[in-house]
Amino acid sequence: MTINCKGNLIDLTSPKVMGILNITPNSFYDGGKYADEKSVLFQVEKMLNDGATFIDIGAYSSKPNAEFVSEDEEMNRLLPVVELVLKSFPETIISIDTFRSNVAQKAIENGASIINDISAGSLDQNMMQTVALLQVPYIMMHMKGTPQTMQSLAQYKNLTKEVLYYFSEKIAEARSFGMNDIIIDPGFGFAKTIEHNFELLTNLELFQMLDLPILVGVSRKSMIYKTLDTLPENALNGTTVLNTVALLKGTKILRVHDVKEAMECIHLINQL
Repeated sequence: MTINCKGNLIDLTSPKVMGILNITPNSFYDGGKYADEKSVLFQVEKMLNDGATFIDIGAYSSKPNAEFVSEDEEMNRLLPVVELVLKSFPETIISIDTFRSNVAQKAIENGASIINDISAGSLDQNMMQTVALLQVPYIMMHMKGTPQTMQSLAQYKNLTKEVLYYFSEKIAEARSFGMNDIIIDPGFGFAKTIEHNFELLTNLELFQMLDLPILVGVSRKSMIYKTLDTLPENALNGTTVLNTVALLKGTKILRVHDVKEAMECIHLINQL
């Protein structure tokens, strides 16, 4: 199982880690931490040295009830950071966390390699066709509504069945545009209650029937820290536990804030 990142074939036989770089002032865990060039480069270098294969850069917080950010503001935040990272670390495989096709196109034209779309094309009807034309890997996530409305839509008759059906439709749409490399993300925390999140994790191996790489992003999320009655900054151990479960159920990419610990999970699971 491989994905083609601008000529680099990434083998997902052994799971990989995607390090999170939020350049938003209001992300739930690390908002505002990376507001200048020095802090950005320090964090990217640390994640790469710790073993990250991908760096996922986001300029629009998708936490519940996140404030709206204009397309121009998203680009103004994002593109200089892409340029900065690639100037300092030219071999970096950058993923762009956006649901806007114009932002996706500009980012790829400026050297990014992957598009990570929380809406799987639902928030921009041009996204899938744009990504297909760019011929870059596409991470499609399950979500209902928008970051501002999603938690009010966390209602399902059969969660796992509905999410699988959602992906079957989205994959067919992406293929119709000629898209090659697709990665699926069940969307932990997006239009889902804590109970929904644990139900999805329990049934995660069922998503292997889609025959596509699975990405899991549970890093320091509320399903961990609220369950443990703590705070995001104290949720690393819980994140490691759930990352381990995800790997045992077939996950190929862990999207995390803490790369070193995720890599340790992978190394240990690979020994089994």
